[in-house]
Amino acid sequence: MTYKISGLSPDLFVPLFAMDDAELAANKARRITATADRGWPCRISLEDAKAGEELILLHHVSHDVETPFRSAYAIYVRQGVETATFCDALPPAFAGRTMAFRGFGDDGMLVAAKLVPGEDGDAAIRSLFADPAIAYIHAQYATNGCFAARIERDEP
Repeated sequence: MTYKISGLSPDLFVPLFAMDDAELAANKARRITATADRGWPCRISLEDAKAGEELILLHHVSHDVETPFRSAYAIYVRQGVETATFCDALPPAFAGRTMAFRGFGDDGMLVAAKLVPGEDGDAAIRSLFADPAIAYIHAQYATNGCFAARIERDEP
């Protein structure tokens, strides 16, 4: 069994980068400048923005299901980056962070979850996917509670 971790499509956010600050605020978003090389993980590239890079901070529905586990929270995205995909590997943004991995069934209901240091994510993902009832996993940054990425089975 293999797995794939994918960032979000940049196409979803293109209109936000053309907005002024008032338009962003009306859309529950803000323009942010990273002040350090760590602390602003982009959900498209799955890596942290570097100091001085501009991001959009926005409210994002990450688990759009008709269950009590529907979820939304703030995320950062950068302009001009491509969707990252990691097969059987962890994104750079997971390193050094406590991660929550939540395994969901096809019906959008939570089946099982694990809380681990980001470096231990591979074992947590494989352990969750050992349960055939888990259709996909959402990774979240545990400290802030925000969505990090979706993880899917990638069986050959």
